[in-house]
This record gives sequence, structure tokens and C-alpha cells, in this order.
Amino acid sequence: MTLPKATQTVVAAAREHGLEIEVSEFPKGTKTAADAAAAIGCNVGAIVKSLVFTVDDSPVLALVPGDLHLDTDRLAAVVGGGSAQRATLDAVRSATGFAAGGTPPFGHASRLPVYADNLLRRHDPVWAAGGTPTTVFPLAIADLDRVVGPEWVDISQ
Repeated sequence: MTLPKATQTVVAAAREHGLEIEVSEFPKGTKTAADAAAAIGCNVGAIVKSLVFTVDDSPVLALVPGDLHLDTDRLAAVVGGGSAQRATLDAVRSATGFAAGGTPPFGHASRLPVYADNLLRRHDPVWAAGGTPTTVFPLAIADLDRVVGPEWVDISQ
């Protein structure tokens, strides 16, 4: 299988951290957590939503289980800012190098502060976007912690 260029970027970033990932491609798409869970055959809570938000105009990455919603007030509080809002599609691509809906938890164009919701730990492995809305890969929680180095917080509702 020839992987999309964005997915090749994710695979290369994983290798830089000593991690070999096994990417699955779903041509019908895995843009939403429910779509991804249905395609993979896993619990929707095992899907990692990689969400770019701006907190006081600075981009941050929030990793949230697919069955939960990000609480923007909690995110702003843990970041130490006044307010958080979803980044524009252009801001997501600028900060990460990836399109929204396919943003992986690592391999970004710029280094972002990363906040992972503690409830992601309910499932191991979790499944993350592979750089496109049609690619995903499993990721052990220990590898997520090692490669991404997120701050583990309570940011979901």
C-alpha cells in the first residue's frame, strides 16, 4: 500500500522516536471518532481526537477520547489562559502541517503544548489519525506518553 504523503510524514516522525506504527487506510474516511471506531471495530472511547485550539491566541493540542467532548473552560484553565476556542482550519494546518480531521498526535510542523485527557487511559491501545481523514494507527498509551509527552489533565466533559 502506498501511503499518502501526510501519512508518510507521521510514519517518519514515529520512526524518529523509535516507534514503528502500523497504519490502516479506510477510503470511505474516518473523519469523525464514530466513523473511525466503526471502521476499526473498536470502542469510540479508544479513538484519540487530536484537537487544535487557541488559548489566548496561542495554539495548543488537546488529545481527547472520541466519546467525550473537550471542555474549553477546563482547557483554558490548565493552560493558564482566559479563553479557548477551536482553531480555524488554516490555523490547524499552519500549526501542525496537517488538515483538521486527520491531525495526528505527533509529527507536527511546529512544537505545540499538548494536553491529554486522563480518560484516554481507559483504553490501551488507542487509535489516532494518521495524517489524513482516511488513515489511522494504534498507539499504546506508554508510547503516546513517551513520544508526545503530554501533560495529563482533566479536560473532557
